[in-house]
Amino acid sequence: MSNVQALFRLGALASDGRAGSTAREAPKDYFIERDGVRYAGVHLIVDLWGAERLDDLAHVEATLRAAVTAAKATLLHIHLHHFTPNQGISGVAVLAESHISIHTWPENGYAALDVFMCGGADPQATIETLRAAFKPDRIAVEEILRGRAG
Repeated sequence: MSNVQALFRLGALASDGRAGSTAREAPKDYFIERDGVRYAGVHLIVDLWGAERLDDLAHVEATLRAAVTAAKATLLHIHLHHFTPNQGISGVAVLAESHISIHTWPENGYAALDVFMCGGADPQATIETLRAAFKPDRIAVEEILRGRAG
């Protein structure tokens, strides 16, 4: 057994090779506790009606980026698909904290979004960004606490 293997076994080196304590550290728990309720994250179901620019791929991407920034989340990747010119867009912004997905029906002025975030991100902060970008006549938001016990 090498010295490095022995140090890992004793817990003196962290998995990234940095020196650590000999006591094993418990893995970080990313669950949230708010008002005495413990849960994994907040999942917003967002419906936009009478919305604009739902067929504009560059605008949708810029809006997702702005929503991620507003929520203080960490963007890992955005993947969008434009079905045909002047038609719907489907896609996802993959976050370290989870995701924002979007599906648009520009011919109906409708968009469906899922905003799911855990940790310190603020999914509610995305709503005003979506409202400003798409200017819907009506917006509905449903909040679900994912991973809630009981």
